[in-house]
Amino acid sequence: MRTLVVNAGELAHLSNGDLSIPLKGEEMSDKGLNVYEKGMGILIEDNIISKISDSDELTMEFAPSWNGKESATPGLLVIDAKENAIIPGFVDSHTHLVWEGDRSNEMALRQNGMSYSEISDIGGGISKTVSSTRKCTKSKLIEIGIRNAENALRLGTTTLEAKSGYGLNLETEISILNAYDAVNEKTTCNIHSTWLGAHDIPKDRSKEDYIEELINMQLPAVLEQGIAKWADVFCEPGWFTIEETMNILSEARDMGLQSRVHVDEFVDSGGLAMATEIGAVSADHVACSNEESRAGADKAGVMQTFLPGTQYVLGASEFPPIKNCLDNSWAFSIATDYNPNCNTISMPFAASLATHRCGIDPIAALVASTRNPATTLSDLEFPLGGSLREGGEASLNILSTKSVESWCQSPGMNPIAITIANGHIVK
Repeated sequence: MRTLVVNAGELAHLSNGDLSIPLKGEEMSDKGLNVYEKGMGILIEDNIISKISDSDELTMEFAPSWNGKESATPGLLVIDAKENAIIPGFVDSHTHLVWEGDRSNEMALRQNGMSYSEISDIGGGISKTVSSTRKCTKSKLIEIGIRNAENALRLGTTTLEAKSGYGLNLETEISILNAYDAVNEKTTCNIHSTWLGAHDIPKDRSKEDYIEELINMQLPAVLEQGIAKWADVFCEPGWFTIEETMNILSEARDMGLQSRVHVDEFVDSGGLAMATEIGAVSADHVACSNEESRAGADKAGVMQTFLPGTQYVLGASEFPPIKNCLDNSWAFSIATDYNPNCNTISMPFAASLATHRCGIDPIAALVASTRNPATTLSDLEFPLGGSLREGGEASLNILSTKSVESWCQSPGMNPIAITIANGHIVK
């Protein structure tokens, strides 16, 4: 089946320049470089965009009998965008897709003055979710993953990164990563897996013993089964130190596994500089990193991935300095950080925070939610998603409005009318 999308309003292709590298600074906000004016159409064949051209020309060539309602051409589906804007499918490069349990009581604890660390110390936080997740069967983990992936698809996300980290033992960490393989097969969302065994320290283990398990048991098992593309560590005071993080990620690197890493969420502990030294693909959170580390990360090609939803749910007085990266032409991405504490998988909402609270414009926010994160998830020879181009992946969103800028300006509502994920229309 071929699909022809016609009568687009503004079309954000985001495909200028070398697609293997992110856009930075002014080029992120330049609408003229990133957006076609209305009237374009897209032909999709075999889940690939085969042609982008004038709608009338495409209709005459491929659907001459189209009457505005249905196509008489066998094997061709025509979608009338009705002059609504079209943007790439979102690329959510930081999620914790599979977990079980309820931590909604932590809102009241935070409102009564308890910190994230203090909540963890009394049995809340990550360890509470671990307790619930360990009780899940493999089929239940897959069911949870499918439900969450389908929710992401309905909100326009067609590619996402998914971490383990709520098992904190060999059996459950492996089960979560295996669940992601099953979710990949059962949905049209592209899932890219990250091993995050070093998310916390189990309450019944010493840190030294658990780090030994991470390096000598979990990591070899992950590599043997080929079920993760990256290793990650929660590098924050009270969890894993810079030295411990370097130890775990160096072992992973030596065994062929690249890294993405949680750093500098609560304080500037030197995490971003460490991520740069270890050669991480992405350093995530980075809310408190210093400017010298930011400049160094950008020079080394380490993506700074901001998660404004985290500051939102924690009630932080300040949001991440995303505008600073835009002004200094440092590459950055935006992601949801979907997890039990930040329970949203909506990229439009994350970008609404970035625009309404962090001061970046909607086009830059779109680049940071599509093309830029795609460069951290893709093979260099064929970048996946994040832009609309001939020969590229057929993942796109038709908005409910005519302007591209509207995509992140309706928090609490879904701005997407139709999503096509990897050539398939999302139901």
